[in-house]
Amino acid sequence: MNGFPAVSRWLLAAILTLIVTGPLVAADLEEARLAAISKRMQQFVEAGELAGAVTVVGTSRGVAHLEAVGYRCLNPAAPMQRDTLFRIASMTKPITAVGIQILAQEGKLAVTDPVEKYLPEFRGQMVISERGKNRLVLVPPARPITLRDLLTHTSGLAAYPPGLADLYQKRHYSLAEATLAVSQRPLEYEPGSRWSYNNPGIDTLGRIIEVVSGTSYEDFLTQRIFKPLGMKDTTVRPDSTQQQRIAEIYARQNGKLVPEKSLLIGAPERSRHPIPAGGLYSTGPDMARFYRMMLSGGSLDGQRILSPQSVAEMTRVHTGDLKCGFTPGMGFGYGFAVVRQPEGITARLSPGTFGHGGAFGTQSWADPKRDLFVILLIARTGIKNGDASEYRAELQRLALDAVKGK
Repeated sequence: MNGFPAVSRWLLAAILTLIVTGPLVAADLEEARLAAISKRMQQFVEAGELAGAVTVVGTSRGVAHLEAVGYRCLNPAAPMQRDTLFRIASMTKPITAVGIQILAQEGKLAVTDPVEKYLPEFRGQMVISERGKNRLVLVPPARPITLRDLLTHTSGLAAYPPGLADLYQKRHYSLAEATLAVSQRPLEYEPGSRWSYNNPGIDTLGRIIEVVSGTSYEDFLTQRIFKPLGMKDTTVRPDSTQQQRIAEIYARQNGKLVPEKSLLIGAPERSRHPIPAGGLYSTGPDMARFYRMMLSGGSLDGQRILSPQSVAEMTRVHTGDLKCGFTPGMGFGYGFAVVRQPEGITARLSPGTFGHGGAFGTQSWADPKRDLFVILLIARTGIKNGDASEYRAELQRLALDAVKGK
């Protein structure tokens, strides 16, 4: 493209963006209908289901709805604010995947590469062929695991060994140490043969980012994603000022909300492991900028993070007919869950809608055919299935109701 006139390059980029995202005027939203979102979330607060919530709805062109209801903390009472920080947990996974895709489009790695190319400790892995009482039969896998397997949760990588079982709470092992430990465990199944949600696999991608880029996982994301997009409150380790704005996590016991001392609640400033599978803190405005970038074909406000081709590749289904995800009709792209066949909670969404949820009830989804994204930030444990929660269902319903000409 270096030989193309500047206007031609601009026109080609615009055409590619339209191919990926659809018309940028696809979703006109009715403000009156969007107002119903805060009222519905307030009902969940009054019913003692949630302490509070931040909700965001928008398009590639901007945010149409950003509201906070309820409380960031119940005791002492502190109102929820639009810029409250949340532990977004597994909503981190697509961001880690974007980091890998940045390196791929620069030619520094390929998703088809075996993991052992970058992490030699993965050489010689075995796979479990038979499992019985006090007996495992191990054989060499048909092929080594690849970065694509990690991105799509089809690697067969085992869970962290018992000695690292508290890794995500105490976070006292480094990313390199944790990845080394999991590399020495046999695979649970042949790579690519099935789908199984896998945190160590995404953490391994974070370690590959470090090895290939020559910088830490968190610094790479900050310099290549967060700073260019203006995501000023998205971080692995909130500073002392940001920590004053973090939403308290609650569990529901005997009909009441009580503070939860659980996963990922330790002091982040003292942690060694950044948890690429789920360690980020973020806000509604920041996550809106991330999804606006994705809906815009990889750029926002003149800052290009991904090419349109990379966005398309990340958000298409790479898992074929494998049973995937936590609701029916889902497939997986690179780090993103993707609606393959709309049904159930996704029935009104378009095929190709992509996003991810988090352990504390957070949700983020983008429908490129409508040029629409929705973000739900809450802080609750004990939700049976966040991807199918009533909170997501209601936000999604009301956002779709607000789309003109739907």
